Amino acid sequence: MFTPIYGPVTSWRYGTSLGIDLIGEVSTCSFDCAYCQLGEIERKTQQRQIFVPTADLIEALKAYAPWPVDIVTFSGSGEPTLAENLGEAIAAVKALTQKPVLVLSNATLLNQPEVRAALNQADRVSLKLDAPNPDLLRRINRPVEGVSWEAILEGLQRFRRDYPGIVDIQTMLLSPWKADEQQAYQELIAQLHPHEIQLNTPTRPKPVGHQLDGRGNHSQGDRPYAVRQLKSVSREVLQEFAEHLQRAIAIPVRYR
Repeated sequence: MFTPIYGPVTSWRYGTSLGIDLIGEVSTCSFDCAYCQLGEIERKTQQRQIFVPTADLIEALKAYAPWPVDIVTFSGSGEPTLAENLGEAIAAVKALTQKPVLVLSNATLLNQPEVRAALNQADRVSLKLDAPNPDLLRRINRPVEGVSWEAILEGLQRFRRDYPGIVDIQTMLLSPWKADEQQAYQELIAQLHPHEIQLNTPTRPKPVGHQLDGRGNHSQGDRPYAVRQLKSVSREVLQEFAEHLQRAIAIPVRYR
């Protein structure tokens, strides 16, 4: 049965996190990433709507009091900024829990002023940037029609200029990048100047179909559904890239 609250989840980036899902039981996103832990995205769109009313979210959240977590994270079954009530929900969650709020976003809707205004309610935003060029975006993130690499970069830059909180850039590597791809990424990061860079690689198999348990911490054992193994890079590759970035642009880099 669907509930908009899940976890707590142990995050290598943010400590103990209580998950908020404003998207609902049907996975919905403007990407269909090759590595998505939700499985194949069921509804692919960039149209915003209300999926889970704020009142329903708050009622479900009350059952988790006193919320013994480090942070409350909006993520869940797709792209959180597709929820038209995101800003309202963030404000309500902060008022109820008195906890810092994080939003994990794929950055595809940042050109919309109402999306940027909603995210301004959050204490921290982690933005996806998996591709230093349009070709990698197409192959890794598989965006819906109408989402372009150039528009994503423009949105990232607009958001970074005005957002008063902490901005992280999260990047998933499925294979080692070429030298020109690393250089292009370094230049983009230097322009955006986030507070932190987070490099990651898939360590868990991807469900073939949508699975709600993909919202939280997967176990490392067998799963009662079909999965597909994903490509990943070695820790040495991540470490080398992380150290290079930190030397070149003096921004903290974490990797896993």
